[in-house]
This record gives sequence, structure tokens and C-alpha cells, in this order.
Amino acid sequence: MTELLFHQHSYLQEFDATVTGLADAGVALDRTAFYIGGGGQPSDIGVLSVGGREYAVTGVKRDGGLLVHLIDGDRPETGSRVSGRIDWERRYQLMRTHTALHILCGVVWRDYGALVTGGNMQPGEARMDFELERMSADFAEEVEAKINEEVAAARSVLAANLPREEAEQIPDLIRTKINLLPSNIREVRTIDIQGLDVQADGGTHVNNTTEVGRIRVVGHESKGRINKRLRIALED
Repeated sequence: MTELLFHQHSYLQEFDATVTGLADAGVALDRTAFYIGGGGQPSDIGVLSVGGREYAVTGVKRDGGLLVHLIDGDRPETGSRVSGRIDWERRYQLMRTHTALHILCGVVWRDYGALVTGGNMQPGEARMDFELERMSADFAEEVEAKINEEVAAARSVLAANLPREEAEQIPDLIRTKINLLPSNIREVRTIDIQGLDVQADGGTHVNNTTEVGRIRVVGHESKGRINKRLRIALED
């Protein structure tokens, strides 16, 4: 089992670990700060160093029971002590982007009662789909103004691990369908943008909405009769 350091320390950029297993595509570690990907957020990339040699990590994926750090070519041996370093500029962009999506989700739910039907992100840009019948340029402009008000409100962003029974009593978490999680999952990680939005989420986020910076709504489109998409981008 790999200890997921990014759940406790999303700002951790470097770490030490031990190689615990090998796979065709890379290595498993006893602990990692590399985000594994999920919830629309891509996995991290970066470098593992051992004995003065650097191995480029091109991603992370689950392979059976292993959490594999993908490496092209030669790999460190099992038992090797390694130092890991994530691509921080890319990760921080993804943290800002992920929090921006939660702000967007919170505003659209609070003010328009629309549920999320899907989403995806890359560093600095993202899309989110909602259960909406109508979408217009005026609506997109209105949403942009509201989400930037929430950025400026300097809301704290808190991560917590809750017992499943407790999480299932929180209405905002019920709407994100935590009741559909496999029955063996007894603890739910939540991201709480205080006063705006609470969601079950395993990704990495900034500590305060002001870190997101200005969000632009750069596009809107219909993906079906009751499925509308908003595209956002962050200003540097």
C-alpha cells in the first residue's frame, strides 16, 4: 500500500521514498507526492532521483494492486531509496484549476440548482457540464462575474476525511452521489470551500480561493437537450 502524501500535504513538492515493486511500465513506491489522477485531474509528472541518476516520471496509474510511477526505459531496483520531485508549476496550475471548477460547480448549484454531469481539466483550463436546458452568452457572462466574486471572497478551502456514515448525512455530499461509492469504502475525503461548496473529492486544491486568480468563461455550448457545457480558463 502506497502512502498518499498529497492528501495530507498538497503543497509538498519533494519527498523521499523506497521502491517497493516493479512493473513493466515503471515502479511502485512506499509513499508518494505524485497525484495519481482522477476526478478529471490528470496525474502528476516529474522526476525520481537515485544515486545521482534521474528518471523522468511521465505519469502515474494503478496496475493491479500497484500504484505505478511510469518511467520509460531502465528503472530503479526494488529496495532503492529514491528522491521524488513533482513538476510543481504544472501541479500548482492544476490545483488552481481544480479549485476553480469547484467554485463554478458551487455557484451554478447555489444560484441555478443545476447538477454537474461531467468535467475535465488541463493546467489552466477546464470544462464542466451541467443539467441545464438553456445556455446563452448572457448566462455565461453572469456566471463569470459570480465565480470571480467567490474568488475575491477569500474563502478557505479545507480537506477532511470523514467516516462514511457522517458524510452521508451532509446534503451537499448526497448530491455528488457518494451513496454510489463501493460499500467497502468507509471513509470519504471531502473538499470544503467554506460557505460555498462541499464535495467528495480525492484531488489537490489550493488553500484559499484567492490563489485561483481571475477565471474567464471562454466558451459555452449545448451537449444535449438537458446538458450544457461551460469552458473556463485561468489568467496567469
